[in-house]
Amino acid sequence: MSVRDTSNIAERGKNSRCILRRSQCPRAGTVRMRFLLITRLVMDFAFLAIILVFTSEVYSSHAGITDWEDAVVVREGLPTILVCTDTSLSGAVAIYWRVKSVGVDEWKVVLSASKKEKFSVVVSGASMKLNDHNFQESRDFSLFLIPRTENSGLYSCLIRQRDGKLKEKIILVAVLTVTVAPAAPIPLLWTLRLTARVDPSYAVTKITWASPAGISLKSEKIKNTGTVAKVPQVQKSNSGVYVCTVRLWGNSSNTAFAFRVDVIVDVNKVAPFTNVTHVTGISTAIQAQTPFLLTCPDVRGDYVRLHWQPPDSKHSDMRLVFVNDSWGGSIYFTNHSKKLQLAGPPYDAESGSFAFLLTPELKDGGVYICDVHCDDVVYGLRTKLSVLKDKGVIVTTPSLLPSLSALLLLVLLVAAAVFVLLWRQKRISDSGIEQSLSVYSSEAENVYENPDDIRQQAPPQDSVYMDLKPRGEDDVYKELE
Repeated sequence: MSVRDTSNIAERGKNSRCILRRSQCPRAGTVRMRFLLITRLVMDFAFLAIILVFTSEVYSSHAGITDWEDAVVVREGLPTILVCTDTSLSGAVAIYWRVKSVGVDEWKVVLSASKKEKFSVVVSGASMKLNDHNFQESRDFSLFLIPRTENSGLYSCLIRQRDGKLKEKIILVAVLTVTVAPAAPIPLLWTLRLTARVDPSYAVTKITWASPAGISLKSEKIKNTGTVAKVPQVQKSNSGVYVCTVRLWGNSSNTAFAFRVDVIVDVNKVAPFTNVTHVTGISTAIQAQTPFLLTCPDVRGDYVRLHWQPPDSKHSDMRLVFVNDSWGGSIYFTNHSKKLQLAGPPYDAESGSFAFLLTPELKDGGVYICDVHCDDVVYGLRTKLSVLKDKGVIVTTPSLLPSLSALLLLVLLVAAAVFVLLWRQKRISDSGIEQSLSVYSSEAENVYENPDDIRQQAPPQDSVYMDLKPRGEDDVYKELE
């Protein structure tokens, strides 16, 4: 180890001794230690302050959300009583009902009453009053109201005694809005839609729907709409009382609130289904026993109905072969349905995305119509399918294209092929003629024969050669004449 390293060790040892025996430490070392100690204390305090600020922000962000003694769910438009009683009070009292609406930080007095004062409603349009006008004797300070959605929020029952003491009870009021569509009475085969929405939404943990038979219905939470449950193709048995149950979180004397919803089905009327949208269909051919993807309209629906018209049959022979309900209802199928199955990803029948896999036999060709129902709208897709015994050329075209157009296209293709063939033959013919009329000499290349070149050859006897030379532009072969 170097001398410098040794001196450093010695210096650190000296400083260590100074910490233990301050009276023997140099003054500079004492100042330095104090500076380090103060710095450490400042850093610790800053860190503690940050923690306190962060904790305070987190607490303040949640403050007011669970700051209530009781919580209730009330249905919009139905009379409701907010209970506030205290039999331990004596003497005259004054009562003040205040409200803090959702998204508002300040309290507003909506009703006040005392032994001398008359009742005073501050908020216009609010149907509110004390439940018992003899509250001084009964000590029942409850508030009667017919709530609307905008009346949701925190309610304060503030009681002031003669000696100035105050008692307060804070109640969270959540307003339930229920929508039933279509309006009762509902025609047969229509899609019943039950929607429940609670304001404020932060007070709710879950909303469920149950059928008149007590069976839980599949529901879906839709943003800005609420919790929706549907019953497609309603029947007479779907009439009755449905139950909407709302479960709250936080402080509440009751964690679940159930509400009855009456539904009436008109058995003498059938849904008209006048709002029908037809999607451009297709026409195709496949080999027998080959799986084929039978597509449906690309929309999210409540249920699907698949019809089949056999080959060479009338439109009146259209048969229902498959029905599937994405809301957990019944599934209908026939013997023909055994050759069908719901297609998998990217399709998902449970979420309302439909398609089928068909493995057809020769007799299973014809027209397939897939109707997807979404509320009151029907989307239809028509597929014309030809089933081949042997493999062949498979052509898929829009079903609305006339056969005459296809024939015209074929004629044009044949004409183009004939034209190309004739053009090639003409080129070959012209090339042969040109080669037969031309003799190439060593000096020049033209269409006239050189007599000297021919004489040099050994012509057979009795051969006659003529020198054909043009005399003018219009008398090329004058000598030949």
